Amino acid sequence: MYGRSPKLCCICILMFVGLIVLKGQDPIYSQFYNAHLQMNPALAGNTMGPLVQLNYRNQWPALQSIYTTYSLSYDQYIDKLKSGIGVMLLSDNAGNGTLQSTGLTAFYSYKLKVNNETYIKGGMEAGFYNLSLDWNKLQFGDAIDPRNGPVSPTGIPYPSSEIPPTGNSKNFLTVGAGVVLYNPAFYVGLSLKNLNTPNISFVGNSATNDNSNNTLPTRISLHAGSQILLKKGNNKVDPTFISPNIVFLRQSGYNQLNLGAYLSVDKIQGGVWFRHSFYNGDALIASLGVKKSSLK
Repeated sequence: MYGRSPKLCCICILMFVGLIVLKGQDPIYSQFYNAHLQMNPALAGNTMGPLVQLNYRNQWPALQSIYTTYSLSYDQYIDKLKSGIGVMLLSDNAGNGTLQSTGLTAFYSYKLKVNNETYIKGGMEAGFYNLSLDWNKLQFGDAIDPRNGPVSPTGIPYPSSEIPPTGNSKNFLTVGAGVVLYNPAFYVGLSLKNLNTPNISFVGNSATNDNSNNTLPTRISLHAGSQILLKKGNNKVDPTFISPNIVFLRQSGYNQLNLGAYLSVDKIQGGVWFRHSFYNGDALIASLGVKKSSLK
């Protein structure tokens, strides 16, 4: 778990479902435990050596890549500074290119020793993002004819009275913070993302007093897990253990709960999770992995 990974580990994940569908939201991978920087900045540097992670999500692939997310991250622990550092490049594509977000986020964490095996880490993050909108891909109600749909019999799209924004691209800064308490048996963490609630609207007036609909809401994440040792390992065989995990997410009044566990037997790992939105259970998440030298 913590401080036990190889010096270089590249994790490639194929997601079944990976994003909470929210208005003004952050992308969340279903396999959150394989994208720890996206979950909590305090998790930066939780391995003694460098850790590289590559994540990919394609939600509802039958709809021609309508929601896709890519991320590449690097983090490591610096023993002399008792600190973890990290960086993540993320690209999120919503609506097959209608709304695209690309950004680079830096992470920093600091570790304090509570007792012989228990530690507490505090972390922070700062990201710079670009949000772009392809106005031509939007379809408005006044441009849809009840009989013919959005295109006239002559093949010409019906016009809309909606006025395009003055700019279809904007930059914004996000900041976040988190804390995690852990030892070899368990961990529990809390993180807050988008503490500055950046304005992401292309048409809203940020000068008004009520601009809640124009901003990216703060996301609250509570997560916890444990590692139950079933069989000790040795120089040739890795230990066998089961690791239950749970995460609760809340953003702009929307909630999500993921819970499940994975089992690790020597070089093989597999697990099952269930995702619930407090209105209905919407996803069953499965994972299967294998370790080979410095790769996972």
